[in-house]
Order: sequence, then structure tokens, then C-alpha cells
Amino acid sequence: MDNLETILMRIRQAGSDALFIRILLTISAVLVLFFVLKMINGVARKITRDLDSWSGVHIPPIKIQSFELISTKRVAEILKALVRAGRFALWVITLYVFIPIVLSFFPRTREIVRTYLSYIIAPFNTILQGFLSFIPNLFFLGLVGLATRYVLKFTRLFFCEMERGRIAFSGFHQEWVQPTHKLLRLLIIVLAVVVASPYLPGFGSPAFQGISIFFGVLLSLGSTAAIANIVAGVAITYMRPFKVGDRVKIADTMGDVIEKTLLITRVRTIKNVEVTIPNSMVLGSHMINYSALAGEAGLILHTAVTIGYDVPWRQVHELLLVAARATPEILREPPPFVLQTALNDYSVSYELNVYTATASNLLKILSELHQNMQDKFNEANIEIMSPSYSALRDGNQPTIPEDYLPKTTVSKGFRILPVESQQPGQLQNVVRSGRD
Repeated sequence: MDNLETILMRIRQAGSDALFIRILLTISAVLVLFFVLKMINGVARKITRDLDSWSGVHIPPIKIQSFELISTKRVAEILKALVRAGRFALWVITLYVFIPIVLSFFPRTREIVRTYLSYIIAPFNTILQGFLSFIPNLFFLGLVGLATRYVLKFTRLFFCEMERGRIAFSGFHQEWVQPTHKLLRLLIIVLAVVVASPYLPGFGSPAFQGISIFFGVLLSLGSTAAIANIVAGVAITYMRPFKVGDRVKIADTMGDVIEKTLLITRVRTIKNVEVTIPNSMVLGSHMINYSALAGEAGLILHTAVTIGYDVPWRQVHELLLVAARATPEILREPPPFVLQTALNDYSVSYELNVYTATASNLLKILSELHQNMQDKFNEANIEIMSPSYSALRDGNQPTIPEDYLPKTTVSKGFRILPVESQQPGQLQNVVRSGRD
């Protein structure tokens, strides 16, 4: 009996000693946890202070060429946010490691530790297995990305040389270089994405297929007009109906082209109003380009007047040509010319045609031409008439400004004289002009 009691006493003592050791280990683990968390906080605070001092010195802004995309202050704030996120992640990892270790000190909680560790290890094991199986696909994606990068570099170098004029092809215009480069670059990227897509993780999954179908339907329903404008923009680019800076008339809009993209064309009208025209509308309507040949053969401007039959047509021609030569920005070569377009009942229609190389000022040129035409005809004592006005007015007083009339000019009136009729006993009232 004494031996049995002694053995039981030793077992209790050993159990008490083991419990004490487990408690001591738990306290030590808590102290280590406290030290680790404090160290993490201290490192995070130090990095935050360093970021404040490095702002503007060691932290440059993020730029795209000369455009500042993200300022230095904003970059420092982003880095601070990353430091806070990293500190939180380290806290979670530390607690994830600490809890199983403490639970393993006690026999009754060791089973919980096994279950707990299985929850931790299973996701990491799945991720590791997936990564190892994805390594061949990753290698292929890397090759596709590398090949795409160098193909894009080669095409950029090739089109840069074309833009500089070192490489030229017959029939390929200089203004096609940049649009063709952009289209070819887009096609290369799309081709690379198509080739690489089957090797992306989750490509054949139902979720990926559902998202692809959703975006396909969304794109087809919402981008019909945009696709039509893009196709029209490509067609306009290679049709070359106009270029930036040309004076054009598209449908009812007349002005200078200030921008031409794949989607829209911007025109600044003569009233300084900016009009945005979709390319599909540009392609579907008639276009007039006043600047296309103005610099080479000259743009022909024309205007018409009606002059009575009593004025010699040679004199009218000479006056019109003199008015044209007196107008600035009208070319001397080719010379202006006059056409007689109609022989009306009471007048002759004359059309004056002049050449100009300045298509952007055509309204101003026409206005000055009209002013000179009025001056020259008034100086020659010839009125620019219209048939209805001439038929209804008092023809004794010409419609010429008084400054151009001789000082001795006197307005004459009408006289009504009785005239004997061919039949005896009948009189006829005849209106005769004071000139008789």
C-alpha cells in the first residue's frame, strides 16, 4: 500500500510539474507574441517616418512623359497605406502561428490544433499544387508576352523610319503612317490576347465563360454606333477626303477641320463654333474640300451680276476684271475670267470667276470683291440692276450714288401728250418721257 501511494504521489507531482511547465511555456509564448507585435509596430512607424522625410527627395512623382500622373505626396500616401496593410497582414500571420502553438501545450486541445492546422495547410497546399501545375502555362505566357513586346518594338521602329521618310512605299501616303501603326499595334495585342487566353488560369471554368458571354452581349448591344464610327473613321483615314486644317463643308456644316479621330471629326465653323460630327455621318454625307487644290491650282470663287442690254458687254467684262484685280488675295495667274450665263428678258447675266489660294478666307474675299464691283460700276455710271426693279421704277433717275453722278445731272419727269388716233375722232393718251 505504501508503494502504491508513493507511486500515485509521484504521478500527481509529475502532472503538477508538467502543468506548471505548460503554463510557463504559454506565458513565454504570450511574451514573445507581445514582443513580435511591438517590433512590427515599431518597424511600421519607422518606415512611415522615413516616407515623410523622403517625400520630394527620394520618392519621385509618377509621370507619363511630361504629364504628372501621381504627385510625390500622393505616392508617399500610397506607400504609407501599403505599410499599414503589411502591418495588418503580419499581425494576422503571427496570430495564426501563435494560436496553434499555445493550444499544442495542453493535451485536451491538441486535437483542436490538428483540425486548426488542417484549415491552414489545406488552402496553402491547394495554392501550391495549382502553382506547380501552372508553371508550364506560365512559361508559355512569358514567351507570348516577350514575343509581343519585341514585335511591338519592331513595328514602332519601322513606322518611325517611315514617318521620317527613310522608308517609303509607292502609293502609301505619309498621313497614313500613324493611323496604320495604331491599327497594327491593336491587331498585334488582340492576337496576343487570343493566343494567350487558353493558358490563363480558370479559362475553361463556367464562371469565366459566363463573364465572357456577359461582356460579349454587353459590347454587342451598347457599341453598335461606336463600332460604326470606328469603321467609318478607318475608311475616312484611307480615303483621304480631308486633313486637319482644311476648309471643308460636311452636310450643312462649313468650317476648318481641327481634329480627326477614329470616332469623330471636329470642325470649327466660320462663326468660331466647334461642331463635333460622328464619322458615320461624315462618311454618309457629301463632303466639299475647299483646300484640297487651292494651294496647287487655286480655288475658283464666282459671283454673278445682271446688267441691262444698253451697256456694251465688253465694257462689263472689263469692269468686272478690274474689280477682281483690285481685290487682295485673288491670284493674278491664272487670270480671272467672265462668263455670260444667260440672256434674260431685260438684262444679261454675267458670272465673274477668280482664283485664290486662301480657302480659309473665301467669304472675306467674296465680300471685298463685291465691294470693288460696286465701286467700279458706280464710277462707270452703270447700275447693277434686277429685271423686276427696272421694270417698275422711274427709269429717268438711275440708282447710282450721288457722289458718282455729274453735278449738272437733273432729274426729268413725265409728260402726257394727246396724240391723234389713226381713226378720226379718237384721241389716245401716250406717256412720253421728259427726254423727248
